[in-house]
This record gives sequence, C-alpha cells and structure tokens, in this order.
Amino acid sequence: MLLANSLVDGFLKSNLIGQGIVVAQLIGSVVMVATIIGKWKELGFISMATRRFLRDFSAGRDVLEYYLQRRPAVKDGLEGMYKETCERLLKLLTPDVRSLLVGRQSEGAAALTAREIELVRGTCEHALAEESIRVERGMTIIATVVALSPMLGLLGTVWGVLDAFAEMGAAGSANLATIAPSISAALVTTVVGLLIAIPGVIAFNHMNSIIRGIISDTEGFADELIGRIACEFQGRGA
Repeated sequence: MLLANSLVDGFLKSNLIGQGIVVAQLIGSVVMVATIIGKWKELGFISMATRRFLRDFSAGRDVLEYYLQRRPAVKDGLEGMYKETCERLLKLLTPDVRSLLVGRQSEGAAALTAREIELVRGTCEHALAEESIRVERGMTIIATVVALSPMLGLLGTVWGVLDAFAEMGAAGSANLATIAPSISAALVTTVVGLLIAIPGVIAFNHMNSIIRGIISDTEGFADELIGRIACEFQGRGA
C-alpha cells in the first residue's frame, strides 16, 4: 500500500514526459499480460493434443493407419504436420496403388523411390518449420515489453533528474527539500519498468522452456515419421 501511494504521488508530481512514459509502460504491460494468458492457454492445448496424437499414432500398425481411419481435418500441430506428409505420400503413388492402399486392400504393394521419399521428407520438414514458427508466435511481444519497460523507465528517470538539476540551477540553490520531490518523481518510471519486467521475464522463461519441449517432441516425431515411411515404402531402387 505504501509503495502504491508513493508511485501514485510520484506519478502526479512527475513531468509530462515521465507521465507519458508510465502510461506507455502500463499499456505495454496490459498487452503483455493478455499475450501471456493467451499463450499459456495455447501451449496447454498444444501439449494435450500432442500427447493424445502420439498415443493414438503409436497404436497404429503402419504409418498410414491413423490417417486412413481418422482422416484428420486439422492444419496445425503434430496432427496437421502428419496430415500434410501423408497427403504428399499418397499423391506420389500410382492411382491403382493409392486406391488399394486407401481401401486397406493392399499391404506392402506400395513403394517409393529414394527421390520420392526425399520429396516427402521436404514436405514434412516444411510443415515442421511452420509449426515451430506458430508455437513461438507471440513470444516476441512479451520479450519486447520486458526489454523496453526498464529502458523506458531509465529514460524517464534520466530526463526527470535533468529537469530537477535544471530547476536547481535556475533557483541558484542546492536545497535538498527542493530537489528531493523532483528526483523521487523521476524514479517512478524506473520502478514501474522493473515491476513490469520482472514477472514478464519469469513468465517468458517458463513458457520458453515449454515451447522448447514441444519443438523437441515435434522434431522427434518428424524424424520417426520419415524413418517409418522409408522403412515401409522404399522399394523401387534409386
């Protein structure tokens, strides 16, 4: 309560530059908090969907069973990456073989050349890159607010101290009672900046660790998917 009162008093006594900086910091903090809440929910959903998909995919007999049974409609996440890869794989097969495979009337008859498997790999890696970008989307906003808030605070403090010394020089007196309120008001921007940046850093680091885990799982699945495709479909030479 005492800190809040001091901040409010300092804000009211600060110059227009200082007040403008505090307002900008508060707007940035609102954007940051909204981004953190939205990203937190998104990461929770992605983690849950990833675990569910990996469980269902691992239960299949072959690499295409999940796709042919579920016909996933999603376009993002592990399931979306898997869907794009399977669609690319099926397009490389001849119509007759594709019809038999889709109807689950043939096992082992479909085969791809090494070059065709590389095309499938390229599709999978492209989907992997897009998914990594999507998972990290929004983190730049948090990092920007965290970095700019204390820097703006320092700018406001330096500006306020300059004004305080200018007032002291104009008055021709170094009376502490005269200059102390101005310096106290100038420090408000730095305090506000730190109060925004500290929890922002904690949230950013925690969510970044979750994102690294998701990307690691995604990369591992991409390697497994291409490996299984190569084992099951490579059979017509180079």
